[in-house]
Amino acid sequence: MELNEIIESLRLFLEELNWLEYSPNDVFIHLVEELGEIGKHLIFTTGYKNEEQGHKKPNREELPREFAQAFSLFLQLCILLNIDLEEAWLKEIEIMRKRFPPNDKYK
Repeated sequence: MELNEIIESLRLFLEELNWLEYSPNDVFIHLVEELGEIGKHLIFTTGYKNEEQGHKKPNREELPREFAQAFSLFLQLCILLNIDLEEAWLKEIEIMRKRFPPNDKYK
């Protein structure tokens, strides 16, 4: 599925649930919350936190779902702010290619 197809599918889903009524601020805060869930997985992966310290380890099988939730909220934010993400990305990747030409410096 192409990015714009994913976005359109999400837009239809959001319309069905009247979730386009939420403010970009609320969606952004929810996105940060979901990114925090990904961060919780990462912090356990590195050993910075562990169960011996009294922390509850997140279920590794839930990590792909956390990424999907964050991705969905990110796209929802783009929809609410009328950002053409595909167009923006295409422009940005060209800028990045010029700024960071392939060489050993970045490896």
